[in-house]
Amino acid sequence: MRIVEDVKLDYKDVLITPKRSTLASRNDVKLERSFKFRSGNSWFGIPIIAANMDSVGTFEMDKELAKYNCLVALTKHYKDIQLIDHLQYKLNSTIYSLGISDKDLEKFSNVYNIIGQTHMRVCIDVANGYTQTFVEFIQRFRERYPHVILMAGNVVTPEMTEELILAGVDIVKVGIGPGSVCTTRKKTGVGYPQLSAVIECADAAHGLKGHIIADGGCTVPGDVVKAFAAGADFVMLGGMLAGHKEGGSSPLGGNKFYGMSSETAMDLHNGGVANYRASEGKTVEIPYKGAVATTMQDILGGLRSACTYVGASELKELSKRTTFVRVTQQLNNSLSAYEI
Repeated sequence: MRIVEDVKLDYKDVLITPKRSTLASRNDVKLERSFKFRSGNSWFGIPIIAANMDSVGTFEMDKELAKYNCLVALTKHYKDIQLIDHLQYKLNSTIYSLGISDKDLEKFSNVYNIIGQTHMRVCIDVANGYTQTFVEFIQRFRERYPHVILMAGNVVTPEMTEELILAGVDIVKVGIGPGSVCTTRKKTGVGYPQLSAVIECADAAHGLKGHIIADGGCTVPGDVVKAFAAGADFVMLGGMLAGHKEGGSSPLGGNKFYGMSSETAMDLHNGGVANYRASEGKTVEIPYKGAVATTMQDILGGLRSACTYVGASELKELSKRTTFVRVTQQLNNSLSAYEI
């Protein structure tokens, strides 16, 4: 046993220091980025990803966020025929998600062979990215599908980030426990403060010409800004994009949002929680938010505004122009009960 004495930080622990800027308007800020990956593939767009959760990573959300040149990681639980039908649209936003079981691989193979999208975007998603089984699956997958854009995770340390990149991953998913409906930290005591995880893993990835996704922990547009400012190439959002009509929510109520390791998800997709494990997610009722367009305007508007505060004309410049200051309080919530 050992103790790391260095203080590790979350988004709530910092603010970004403003700097002199020559930008005249938020409209002058370019949020699109062009990426070239280790696999030789490329992608251009705004690097925000809707998480592969049941009420977020939907076909409807994919079609809507494609209008913004953003990305959507589809939930793993669509059937083969549904995925084949949707992938025919060949949207620049779609990410196919899968686990590491033989059944997951067989389904992907069926879809891939029919669709024939050589440069498909794929996310191999597990809660614990530290197992040797996971690394070996990635190596086999990359050998079989050398031309896909491959994302995989989740991890929170530089060493494992490097290992996944060397195993064939283009973009490593970073985050264990920061999600709004994740209870991994509560159930296991395992995790890592998200801002520090992003900073450290981004540094490791970029040294190998790899990339990372900051996955989890964003509750407001300012957190999305901080993730990019910390060095994230992509930011994945779950709770912030839940509750919208594109995810199946309704103004009539009953808008459930749940972690994909929750009892709700296990009952729905796996016949219940296996007797050797505990659920590591929770289920919450969230208010109906209407169309996701309003939320996207808030997020993208916040990003543009932040860039003007530090003089970054492009999103890719944000991390280079960021100085974080540690704080004990961010927001004045004294009138939050009266907000309408």
